[in-house]
Amino acid sequence: MQQPECPWRLNGMKARILLVLASVLFLLFACTTYKTQFVGFRPASEYPNSEIAGGVIIGAEAFAEQATAKEAFGFDIKKAGLLPVQVVMDNRSGGGVEVIGDQTFLVDNNNRYWNLIPNWAAVKRVTDATETGAILGGAGKGAAWGAATGAVLGAAFGILVGENVAEAAGKGAAVGGAGGAVYGGSKEGTGIERQRTIADDIRDKGLEGKLIPVQSLANGFLFFPAEAQSAKELRLQIRDVRSGVVHSLFMAF
Repeated sequence: MQQPECPWRLNGMKARILLVLASVLFLLFACTTYKTQFVGFRPASEYPNSEIAGGVIIGAEAFAEQATAKEAFGFDIKKAGLLPVQVVMDNRSGGGVEVIGDQTFLVDNNNRYWNLIPNWAAVKRVTDATETGAILGGAGKGAAWGAATGAVLGAAFGILVGENVAEAAGKGAAVGGAGGAVYGGSKEGTGIERQRTIADDIRDKGLEGKLIPVQSLANGFLFFPAEAQSAKELRLQIRDVRSGVVHSLFMAF
């Protein structure tokens, strides 16, 4: 007498489908996290656009491409509305120097000038983008992940028990979406430390508003609006705080 087929027994096709679903599920759980990134730099004199102004050697590099900017900061900083420019200063002037923010501009490939974003405003842009889930996720993203995960689990269950796969996936997506929204919201609500870490990183890396002491090698970032999309040249103005002498530089990228 032939034994009835066990609904949990997998044939070759079912096994392959479940393997694919398991792979997708693994990718779904590989969610974005954040860790502090440390960006290296070269001696100021080794940058192709290196300039000397009042005894200060200066070099600069723009992170206009989304991929390189994301790699440097550990999150999609351009999606947060910032285009970062790294500036290295070797101060041999005999006095402290500072960047004059309202006279420092980024020039894009269309010869359009963009104002420097003050450090506090750059921090706010990134904080706002983090809170809304635009760069690292939040409640909305949690719902999306939950729906996708639920759909995968529902489809897998449908395959195992012989139910309609599409119907089972739909049910799983509905349940997963609701659960994901709750989880995403609670995770975002307890993610204040993550937001502070990102904000502190931007604040620490920002060069605007900071004094570069004499005989110091300093590097940091000037932030411009990501709406610029490209970077052709940096118009940088610095001031010797002791003498008040101002130097204007045009540094091509």
